[in-house]
Order: sequence, then C-alpha cells, then structure tokens
Amino acid sequence: MIKVGIVGGAGYTGGELIRLLLRHPNVNINYVHSTSNAGQPLFKVHTDLVGDTELHFTDQISHDIDVLFLCMGHGEARQFLANQKLPAQIKLIDLSQDFRLHDHASFNDRRFVYGLPELNRSMIEQANYIANPGCFATAIQLGLLPLAKAGVLGDIYTTGITGSTGAGQGLSSTSHFSWRANNIEAYKSLTHQHIHEITESLNQLQSDNPLATNGNGVGLHFVPWRGDFTRGIYVSSTVDIGLPYDALVAMYQDFYANAAFTVVSDKMINLKQVVNTNKCLIHLEKHGNTVVIHSAIDNLLKGASGQAVQNMNLVFGLNETAGLQLKASYF
Repeated sequence: MIKVGIVGGAGYTGGELIRLLLRHPNVNINYVHSTSNAGQPLFKVHTDLVGDTELHFTDQISHDIDVLFLCMGHGEARQFLANQKLPAQIKLIDLSQDFRLHDHASFNDRRFVYGLPELNRSMIEQANYIANPGCFATAIQLGLLPLAKAGVLGDIYTTGITGSTGAGQGLSSTSHFSWRANNIEAYKSLTHQHIHEITESLNQLQSDNPLATNGNGVGLHFVPWRGDFTRGIYVSSTVDIGLPYDALVAMYQDFYANAAFTVVSDKMINLKQVVNTNKCLIHLEKHGNTVVIHSAIDNLLKGASGQAVQNMNLVFGLNETAGLQLKASYF
C-alpha cells in the first residue's frame, strides 16, 4: 500500500483528495495536516465523511510516507518546503502554481515535472516531483494540444466559465451565494495566471515543428468568467485553420486514442457530463476556416485532485484509472 500524507487538507482540493484516496485500492492515508483544525476529526470540516473515516487532522509532519500531496495556496508550497527538511525519497505532488513554469520548476535538488498526463506521461512515470496543472489550464490545453502537435496554432481566442469552488473555500465578495446566484462576470481578462503555463505547454509541442505557422509561438487571448454554479469548467477556444473538419476530428481522436480520461465527442458537450468525474470531454465545430473547440472538466477533479491522483498512479506504476472510476452527477 502507498502511504500518503496530505498538507492543506481542510480546503476544497484537500477534501476532494481525501474522498478519492479513502476509496483508492492501493492507498493508505497516514495523516492529513491542518494547523487550524489539528485534533478535529476530518468529518467536522468535510461533513460528508461522517461514517467514512475516523482520521483526525494533525499539525505534525511525519516522514513515514511514500508521497506527500501539497494542497496549499499559491506561494505557500515553496515556503513549506523551505521550512521542512523532507527526505529526498518522499515523492511530492503539488497542487499550487509554485512549480508549474519551467523557470520555477526547481527547488534545491528537486526538479518538478509538469503533471499533464496527456502531454508528459512518460516524464511523469519517471518523476519523483509533480507540479499539478491548473484547472483552466487543463481544460484549455486539452482542447488545443492536438493542434499544437500539428504545428498549426497561431492566435487563439478563448473564453471559459468556472464554478465558485474554483475560487477556493475562503469567502470573498464574488464567491458567496447571494452574489453568484443568477449572475456571471468576466474577470482577469487577458491576464489570468494560467496563461503562461498553457502557452509553455503548447509551445513545447509546436516550437520544433516545421509546420508551425507562427515562429514566435502561440498567442493565447483568454477571458475567464465566474459562473453561478459550484463546480465545473466549460471552455470554448476559437482558431483559424484550413484543414477539413473530418481531418481535424481524426487528428484529435488519434492524439487521445490512449488517453484514459480525455474523450472526443461527436455531439455537443455539456457540463453535467463531466461534473464528479475525472473526464475531459472535447467537441469540435468548424465554419469556414474558423474552428471552435469546446472542452469541459470538473475543476476539482480533472482540474485538481483527480488529476493529482492520476499522476500518483503513473508515478507508482499503477493502473492510471485506479480510484478514479467515478460517476457523473447528471441529474
């Protein structure tokens, strides 16, 4: 059994990770760390866990584990590692943005691999330290990776809407019910923090491709939206490409032929198909030379904790889908 520690277990991503790992056939949760909740049963914070576990939060960090998940705020994971002298053999999976970009992927002697399985599967399988992708970044990249591999991406215009859990558990003026209900709002237009990791990944595939149409790499113009629902991300990306529609669909189907959770649908997709699953669904439309790629994920699963478990499975040589055979909350 894989011995797991979780730091930051009181938030949304920590709670989702606990729910998944309690049911994982190859995992034992050794401890869940939370300074503010130390001594409290997990079900006092994650009340749906009543009857599922008697584990308590702890403020102690034990080294008697195989892997440590860091479910902390952005900037906090790097500080945590600076304050903790963790043995090198403990594998790390960080859900913050601290180590996602190439220039920030190293910490002391540790080098983090960007943990998008559909892009870096072989690297993840050999890695000890994983930087889990962002939620919007996952949905947008999965919609565009096949085009990047073909070297046909230039400017990309993307909009995406996310549920309130994407903002974290802390209450803010735009996350409480009376603001979110029957309301939407654009935010961080063209400046969202996930843009850099997305363009790094797309350029990783496209930069050395002789078919690339843009020698300076792709240009992503992204406008995110806050939605009046709790979980899920729905993204639509628009690009200009002259390839026939059938060739595009075949390109996507070929790229994701061996992907455990990414599915190309011949029908229009919707959010309820993916909520409470580790799936990403993709659908293509084409009008003239304009292609629209729709992609949808659950921001807390494929966009965070589910993908972290998927990465853990790959790191430890397990079946990629272990612990992740989940049912959509369709009705």
